[in-house]
Amino acid sequence: MRRVVLAVTGTIAGLVALLSFKSHSPSVPVAATPGTAGGSSSSSSSSATTVPGEFRSVAGPLTQGETTITGKVGHTVYGPVQVQLVVKSGEIVKVAILEQPTNTIHDIQIGEFAFPKLIGETLAAQSAKIDAVSGASYTSAGYIASLQSAVDHGL
Repeated sequence: MRRVVLAVTGTIAGLVALLSFKSHSPSVPVAATPGTAGGSSSSSSSSATTVPGEFRSVAGPLTQGETTITGKVGHTVYGPVQVQLVVKSGEIVKVAILEQPTNTIHDIQIGEFAFPKLIGETLAAQSAKIDAVSGASYTSAGYIASLQSAVDHGL
């Protein structure tokens, strides 16, 4: 009888502890940037979703000789990826992420991890012949597809 009372009490205490547990939701803000940039572009977007902090639409005035080229949307199973290039004298000087998958926190985390590497490789290679980022295969494929369309259109 004593064991039954202890088992029931332990079960109730465990259920109370489990039900009172509050998990935290990591909040990663996603900035939305309006409009399109000046210069010549192959397509436009009325609003763009960007990775927090670093990657924004190339908005505002461009310096002399700079033009923007917007790639076509690269469709992935997790969502669209679209890039915009700033080109000066035939050289890629900036890359902006206009669209990226943002359905889940995991999508945003993958973007925060993959896009800096992809952009760095793009600026180093000055072409769309870059390696995909391990762990972000679909996102990399969408980025490379959009990048290739921009390179085909403007370089």
